[in-house]
Amino acid sequence: MSRPRTVSSAAPAPYASRSEESRGRVFPEAASPSRTEFQRDRDRIIHAAAFRRLQHKTQVFVYNVSDHYRTRLTHSLEVAQIARSAARALALDEDLAEAVALAHDLGHPPFGHAGEESLNQAMAGWGGFDHNAQALRIVTKLERKYADFDGLNLSWEALEGMVKHNGPLTGPNRARAKDLPAAIREYAQHHDLELSTFAGPEAQIAALADDIAYINHDLDDGVRAKLLSVAALESVALVGPTLAEVRQQYPKLEVRRLIHETVRRLIDRMVADMVTETRARAAAEQPPSAAAVRALDRALVAFSDSMAGQVKALRLFLYENMYRHSRVSDDAGRGAKIVGELFARYMDDPTALPEERQPGASEGTPERARRITDFIAGMTDRYAMLEHERLFQSPRPQRAAR
Repeated sequence: MSRPRTVSSAAPAPYASRSEESRGRVFPEAASPSRTEFQRDRDRIIHAAAFRRLQHKTQVFVYNVSDHYRTRLTHSLEVAQIARSAARALALDEDLAEAVALAHDLGHPPFGHAGEESLNQAMAGWGGFDHNAQALRIVTKLERKYADFDGLNLSWEALEGMVKHNGPLTGPNRARAKDLPAAIREYAQHHDLELSTFAGPEAQIAALADDIAYINHDLDDGVRAKLLSVAALESVALVGPTLAEVRQQYPKLEVRRLIHETVRRLIDRMVADMVTETRARAAAEQPPSAAAVRALDRALVAFSDSMAGQVKALRLFLYENMYRHSRVSDDAGRGAKIVGELFARYMDDPTALPEERQPGASEGTPERARRITDFIAGMTDRYAMLEHERLFQSPRPQRAAR
């Protein structure tokens, strides 16, 4: 029997985030005797109600189409696995990378990006809607279970990773502070997340892990749904050569196994490229700390130019052949319509909301709109459908169980 390959157990990289040096939490808490600060962040995210609801939120296919397609929850778990593996290879903090990965989609409303666009249009006059900003709102305000504070009271590093995992939000060639999503702009007034810098290296890993996961698993789901054919994939950058390699090794492999074997190799190659490129950049930049990584003028964690070009081509292929396919776009359109009509109905008649969600008499229109948006964004696809049926189709409205 061959000996398993040993995964890196080296000392942390000099630029790794360190739990014992965390900048802390908004509400001070005693240290845990058994977990690091970043492990506590991860665990609080997993136990959050918003995380559980991702089980019935659209990734690409609406939840009731099939039990076999990814949802926001399974996607988040897959991102976390990739992020943790890459962080281990680079001797970074695995728990922080995992926490940011698990939290990155908490703010998504029902029906995926179509639902987000619908809410953003509905909220155009009151600060708009952005799922990253909504995730921050969830973990700092909307989760209400702890006795001493609202939200999850995550560490500074987890919060800044969630907000900036895709790069700086302000600064040269980026948004002005007043143009930021309302939830981020408001939060930044009392808690500095250094929006003009990059996130720490673990959050940067989570961002690329998100790309790797959704591109490859959407490809897998697209073939399963028969929106993508194996023949069409043969001409796609990176995918075609990998398919040919698998076929050469396993000439009689059936389609299901062929695609799985191809996807797992694609993920492995993308992760390996990210690790190699990041090591090269770290060798060139020599950042002595996570703070130094934030201050760089480019991301530390990245694909090579060659891989980045191939990933871009694969993403374009998916947009043209899957995301814009009528089966996907028709479902997305129906979901967007449900979200828009629910928002309009609740704004017109706030008593249609659950009693605990109804605005107080002193609340103005912006506050009422944001309260309604919080409610809709927290819905699963299923609950949104039931609410829409109750409000627009049922002869005698009855509140849907949630």
